[in-house]
Formats: sequence, C-alpha cells, structure tokens
Amino acid sequence: MKKVCIFDFDGTIIDSMDGFADIASAVINKHYGTPIKKAREQYIKTSGLPFFEQLEVIFPGDSRNEVAADEYETTKKRSYLTKKPFKDVQKTMQNLKARGIKAIISSNNFQELVDNLVNRIGIKFDMVLGWRKNFSKGHDHFSHVRKRLGCKMDEMIFIGDSLKDAERAKDFGIDFVAKTGTFDHKDFKKLSAKTISSLSELEDILT
Repeated sequence: MKKVCIFDFDGTIIDSMDGFADIASAVINKHYGTPIKKAREQYIKTSGLPFFEQLEVIFPGDSRNEVAADEYETTKKRSYLTKKPFKDVQKTMQNLKARGIKAIISSNNFQELVDNLVNRIGIKFDMVLGWRKNFSKGHDHFSHVRKRLGCKMDEMIFIGDSLKDAERAKDFGIDFVAKTGTFDHKDFKKLSAKTISSLSELEDILT
C-alpha cells in the first residue's frame, strides 16, 4: 500500500511543457544558431533538469550558457503564473486525501515560482519542494520526504512525465509511474515503466 505519492510538477500537474519548449527552442536558436525544430528536440530530450543544466548537457562548457539560461528564466516568469493544472488534478488529489495518501510536489523549477503557482491554483498538497542550491528533484527531495514523513521506500511512488524522472526514481529505489505527454508510451516502455495518460488512472494502480 502506497502512503506517499510524489508528483513532478510541470508536465505532470501543470500543463506547461509546450510553452516551456517554445521559449527554450527560441532561446537556443537565438544564442547557438540551432534550428528551432532541433532545438525543441534537444530541450525535450533533456527535460526534467533545470534549464541551466540542460544547456550544460547540450552545450558542455559553452560560455553562452549562463546568458541563455538567464533569458529563458526571465521569459518564462512573465507567463508562468497563468499556467493551469490538468483537468483531473484536483479530483485526483481529493481522492488521495480521502484515502490518507500524502501528495507531494517535487519540481526542478525554482521554489518561489512553484510556491506562487501552487497558491494561485488553489490545490492543497502536503509538501511542495522546488529547486534550490544543493536541493533538487530526485535523491535530495526523496530523502527529505522520507525523513519528514517517516515512510518506507516501498510506501513511496513517484509520478513524472520525463525520462529523467524515471531515472531518478530508479536510482533512489522507489516505484515510478510515467505520465505520457512529453514522452509517449514507447519511450517509457524501454525503461519498463508503467504509464498513464491522465492522473485519474492512478486510482487503478494504487488500489
């Protein structure tokens, strides 16, 4: 029986990944001359990391990375608080609460941005964890949840939309469910991950 559901935020709870990909591909095109289509593919392939880390993966050690990351974050902030949750999120969280299951947000978006958007959408979570220095999605967040809630590894499950999310869960040793959208069923099948197309399908998995 799972007692703690940890959710990635963007692309899993919030419908924001298309907008992020538009901004990222434009920034990469501007600063590195990469065609928009290829830039978008590079962004999606490395999604799940903070953007400045994505740039280091795509363009290791490039002197343009800092300026490009700053432009991406600045542009993103202008519209971020207008993003909406997927339609089934509120009902899913209510169902989890009714069953006594904790719902945690784990995001590599900056803590302040995540806090502000969570407050704006008005959906209650038991814990909201964003990125800050030396505290990021994956081992840091999962360890923090375990210590705070006193839960066992097999009582935790992580739900995310990226291949990096699947890797993080596997590396830490907890179960993972992939929400398709950013990647499809085929992509996650290679990692032997269970997939859902909407959060409402969690009911069947957690039963």
